[in-house]
Amino acid sequence: MVTTRRLVVLAAIAALVIPVAAAAQTVRIIQTNSAGDNVHVIDPLTNEVIGVIDGIERAHGAAPSPDCKKLYVANESDDTVDIVDMETLKVTKKVELIGRPNNIAITPDGRKVYTAIAEAPGALQVLDTESEEMTAIISVHGGVHNTYVTPDGKYAIAGMVGGRNITVVSTETDFPVWTTYSDLGIRPMTFEVNEDGSTKHIYAQLSNFNGFGVLDFETRKWVDRVEYPELPNNERTPGHGGNTAHGIGVTPDGQYLVANSSLNSSVYVYSLPERELVGGVRVGHSPNWVTITPDSKYAYISMSGDNNVAVIDIATVELVTKIETGGQVPKRNATLIVDND
Repeated sequence: MVTTRRLVVLAAIAALVIPVAAAAQTVRIIQTNSAGDNVHVIDPLTNEVIGVIDGIERAHGAAPSPDCKKLYVANESDDTVDIVDMETLKVTKKVELIGRPNNIAITPDGRKVYTAIAEAPGALQVLDTESEEMTAIISVHGGVHNTYVTPDGKYAIAGMVGGRNITVVSTETDFPVWTTYSDLGIRPMTFEVNEDGSTKHIYAQLSNFNGFGVLDFETRKWVDRVEYPELPNNERTPGHGGNTAHGIGVTPDGQYLVANSSLNSSVYVYSLPERELVGGVRVGHSPNWVTITPDSKYAYISMSGDNNVAVIDIATVELVTKIETGGQVPKRNATLIVDND
């Protein structure tokens, strides 16, 4: 792996470094495989796998440390958080959880890792990265499917499918501060921020809805629901178990929202803050997760039904290429952005 002074972590999926960014930054991509027993490391300059982390069966979410030395992976087979040494690509420790995990998130300062416990009754479990021990179990309203940390690092967000709610937790106290409910289960989420970096909106994909909802963070109210374009039935891909739309992200410059539709086998791009449709592109079976390059030009989409990663030009909304990783049912991913200064 590349060694550097500082690493910035973005949550999401497989990626490519464009020439403009390559001079100042190096990007490495972590690709988990939900039906395999390994995790792939991708060099985005060549779109080739340059490393494999073995021994993690049914990996769900992955969260890299800000210093690029460790990777935290939610292991659904062993009910653990697996800690990986990123120099050797070996699992150095498995920290037991209270139940089956789903997604995982790390604070910007790297001090805490939040793991979604999907198994009933559900919780967020907190790992102290210095001691590598669990320090808190946060009760929430249902089994947690996806957890995130807001860009300003102040809150951990828990989204419940069965409980149909979003619970917001203070990362300072590890106590819930508020909860809001929906008529539909909460699937993947992403954030739009204010000029001062605080959270403005949560964009949440919802069970059995081909689109996403918009939650105003300050008022804690649902303010909009955006539906993807309607396609003829013969162009749709049914049978996703509620994952009608799965995978969503806001570009680092805040200008675009990139969102997957499993039902439409497509990726859609919306302008922000207007939330107007820019365009869509067909990518294949079961697009599952989104990450975006630091220059906001490209989106990388895990294709869990096709066992590859699709690369999308955001401005033109065109499919650039597909990356064959060799993984089985790729889903969650993490993008490492290393400053070369």
